[in-house]
Amino acid sequence: MTASETLRGTDADVVRAALESGDPLPGTTGFAGEVDGRLVRDVLGREPLFLEAAGGTENGPDWAFEPAALAEPVPFPAGAVLETADLGNTPVEGIDDHWTLPGSEPDTDDPEAALEALEDAIRRAADEALASDREIAVAFSGGVDSTLVAELLDAPLYVVGFPDSHDVEAARTAADAMGRELTVVELEPAALERAVPEIARATGRTNAMDVQIALPLYLVGERVAADGFDALAVGQGADELFGGYEKVVRLDHRVEAETTRGAVREQIRSLPDQLPRDVLAIRATGLEPVAPLLHDAVVDAALGLPDELLADEETRKRGFRRVAARYLPDEVAERDKKAVQYGSLVARELDRLARQAGYKRRMDDHVTKYVASLLEDSDGAAAAGET
Repeated sequence: MTASETLRGTDADVVRAALESGDPLPGTTGFAGEVDGRLVRDVLGREPLFLEAAGGTENGPDWAFEPAALAEPVPFPAGAVLETADLGNTPVEGIDDHWTLPGSEPDTDDPEAALEALEDAIRRAADEALASDREIAVAFSGGVDSTLVAELLDAPLYVVGFPDSHDVEAARTAADAMGRELTVVELEPAALERAVPEIARATGRTNAMDVQIALPLYLVGERVAADGFDALAVGQGADELFGGYEKVVRLDHRVEAETTRGAVREQIRSLPDQLPRDVLAIRATGLEPVAPLLHDAVVDAALGLPDELLADEETRKRGFRRVAARYLPDEVAERDKKAVQYGSLVARELDRLARQAGYKRRMDDHVTKYVASLLEDSDGAAAAGET
């Protein structure tokens, strides 16, 4: 978590060594903050960091870990380094990368060696998570990603969703196959209405997709925190790292790459935009996120997988599933799952609430408009309560 008042994610000495060596994957789960008069953020943006667009003021900070602390927050680029003396004088687009992802060619053409390296990396990440003194629960959807995390951490399982949702049913069958107990956090529409403004403030985002993705994390996190845990483990990162998306095989208009390997790297480079949303949503519940599959060692092993262990038209995340099958029942290791906003039915219900409130589908981006209205109403109620 916080290594000091000004650095999150790891010790300052680790960052100093990475600055000196240029190593983009120095063995952390991400970092961000200030070290020796320099702002830094890891290559995958796993720790959020924001700058004040106006360059800071005499009465306020010029950078922060949360967007709400700034008047006009803009993300600090992943992999970048900036002298704090240059804050306010350097536009975000002018900040140079210090760390970039390692090369795109696989480390070996031996599939078995690559799988052994991946398994070792995943176990190392799980062991480091367990070495902390945090009480951890798992956000469990029943898919292969969260199920492997749950198995390696041997932590309590929580699933969130509406009663008839895919994720609740998938989590139940996976928990049964593993012989594990499962806590089901059943949602109702009122919970979405209440949580939307809280998520929008915490993440600094109001667009429909981001809010729909953050809602399940936030709502399951609330229950986990209420039950006395202080960390929430997630399976984030596996789809990007290992070729979990259909588009990396189809190579359609959704990707620019012309090969599956290139498309996978393209998805990995999307993580700095996605991860702060998830981290901030979880932290808004008072929990610390734990993402073993985003450990530097796992990222490095994923980048080194040969093409045949990435994805094809029949199976995505081929190498990851083969490692998972060493720990999980086959029915779970081979299972596909829906994106959380759809599997939990949060997207469906938020759309329904928007339409009930008068934001019809014929309107451009009607759910985003509804989210903005809930935030405005909440801020107005808060202001009225202060007067």
